[in-house]
Amino acid sequence: MTSIADQPEGRKNSERAWVAAIRDVLDRPLTSYHIVLGATGLLLVLGLMMVLSASSVLSLRVNGNSYTIFVRQLIWVVVGLPMAYVASRMTPRHFRMLAYVALLGSIFLLVLTYIPGLGVGVNGNTNWLNLGGPLQIQPSEFAKLAMVMWCADLYARKEKLLTQWKHLLVPMVPVCGLVIALVVGQHDLGTALVLMAVMIGMIWIVGAPTRLFVATIVVVGAVATYFVNAEKYRMQRVTSFLDPFSDPMGVGWQAYHSFYALSTGGWWGVGIGNSRQKWSNLPEAHTDFIFSVIGEELGLVGSLTVLALFLTLAYAGVRIATRNTEPFVRYAAAGITIWIMAQTLVNLGAVIGLLPIVGIPLPLLSYGGSALLPTLIAIGMLLSFAKAEPGAQAALKETRRPRFGWLPSRRTPQHK
Repeated sequence: MTSIADQPEGRKNSERAWVAAIRDVLDRPLTSYHIVLGATGLLLVLGLMMVLSASSVLSLRVNGNSYTIFVRQLIWVVVGLPMAYVASRMTPRHFRMLAYVALLGSIFLLVLTYIPGLGVGVNGNTNWLNLGGPLQIQPSEFAKLAMVMWCADLYARKEKLLTQWKHLLVPMVPVCGLVIALVVGQHDLGTALVLMAVMIGMIWIVGAPTRLFVATIVVVGAVATYFVNAEKYRMQRVTSFLDPFSDPMGVGWQAYHSFYALSTGGWWGVGIGNSRQKWSNLPEAHTDFIFSVIGEELGLVGSLTVLALFLTLAYAGVRIATRNTEPFVRYAAAGITIWIMAQTLVNLGAVIGLLPIVGIPLPLLSYGGSALLPTLIAIGMLLSFAKAEPGAQAALKETRRPRFGWLPSRRTPQHK
């Protein structure tokens, strides 16, 4: 019988065994690949489920069918998954070849939104492009991916010159500034903030001096402050963010009902499909404020699960960036991680009242094909980069098995 004195030592040995087991799993070559695949898959499934729940009332009222918006999102997922698969099979060389094409194409599409008849205004932002009929895209969403690819390729080419500040900033800052200016001209400050975060993050990951990095943040902050002051409705959002309960029937409506949804969820939520705030109380319940519906229907446990999945995805992105030796892969993986996490933080910060409401979707969860497609392509890129980690290719070859193992080998001697 084990004595009391022996129990602490036994507990320590058990903890050491658990730590060793976790380290063994994390040290495996394909861990990053499986983490990205698993976290993305869970977020996509949860997103489809919550889009169906959050949009059912609106879809029934507008389209006469509770499943219309959900079916559209399902179609976008079906379209996006093959794109992610193709991206996962591509090499860094392919992505670098497409970097300039993607950037120029994004700028061209952004310019087209300024042409009357092509640019479509939604909620005060002229950031949609009419492709004919009901098909519309938001070019600024694709610009995020294009900017990451182009910056990563640019810095990979300048790898040996990045100790000089002019090569850190030129032509990266002027080109990214052009893209951001085009987005700001569409009155889409939320997407512009994410693009600014990507630009600053790329400068940081290539090792910019602290003074240069801080100076860039100050300049970007001053520009953002100017554009906030330039429009009355933006100032109203900021003042509402500071005190959302001062005008709950006006500019504080969204924040007020978002807080109410989160507070009524409790630990376990009211159950999937039982949200009360989606009944015309919470605007954009299936897009910008889908996390509020998650908090109401799945409770604190469901909300923390979503946060854990995003943190897991961020860990995998950082792991891929640090374990690869090729400069383009390191910069692109880090840039994708910064983009997805910055957008996640801005969205969640607005939902829980830590940041002003700027109207951007939650990656992989919110409704919208324009946001989902480039995100899935970026996930495919992370999967491709994960397969380039040390030992990953050898591990992949070991896991492959003949599809028709029952057939005789061609080298097997045939008896006459």
